[in-house]
Amino acid sequence: MPASELTGKVVVVTGSSSGIGEATARLLHEAGARPVLAARRAERLAALGEELGGALAVPTDVTDPGQVHALVRAALERHGRVDGLVVNAGASFHHRIEDVDPAAYLELLNLNVVSVVTALQAVLPVMREQRAGRIVTVSSGTTRGAMPGVGGYAASKAAVNMLTAVARKEFAADGIDVSLVLPSITATEFGGGRYSSGAPLGDTGVVAHSPEYVGRVILRALRTGEERIDIPFGPEQAELTEPGEPAG
Repeated sequence: MPASELTGKVVVVTGSSSGIGEATARLLHEAGARPVLAARRAERLAALGEELGGALAVPTDVTDPGQVHALVRAALERHGRVDGLVVNAGASFHHRIEDVDPAAYLELLNLNVVSVVTALQAVLPVMREQRAGRIVTVSSGTTRGAMPGVGGYAASKAAVNMLTAVARKEFAADGIDVSLVLPSITATEFGGGRYSSGAPLGDTGVVAHSPEYVGRVILRALRTGEERIDIPFGPEQAELTEPGEPAG
């Protein structure tokens, strides 16, 4: 994928019925790409597909490997190729360690970690045959420090960080770039709707980012294939959405 070109590229986006995933899908459409929408909420997904010029919308539970592989097959049937994948689907999990329910945590790990492996496995044969592809995984700024109350969630995203780093090395020989994007607090349903874009969180210096801002950073990663983009906690930075160094 040329560093500055997304026109005509087929990009699968998981978790695209709202928040960062929806914003990314809209931005891809605006850039001339062909987003393939995947999420569990079928009605919202279908409505978004209609808004985006009839974009392919495939209701998908990413914790079901069969559905994830069916998603990739549907993209191939419609478009004949898959140029990119944004692994965005996930859930929050804010509990002190003493309050973590092991059964609920296993469900979270299946969604936030195991489904990432499934998504990588589903697109790998296609991209390997094409000898090209761009994959972006969406992690979290909570992995940059030890924050009380989010240990279980941050641990799941730390696993995504490592999976992404290893996949980048394992897939490189096949012409596939795997990138990691680490958003900070973002104004989506993810936070229970408690955050507003651009609003500071007390006197912490933390500012809630818009999903569109994070989406533009994801598009940068799709364009360049660079290894990792950390989104700082402070005010949105326009330069962060501009192309950096292409993958080497």
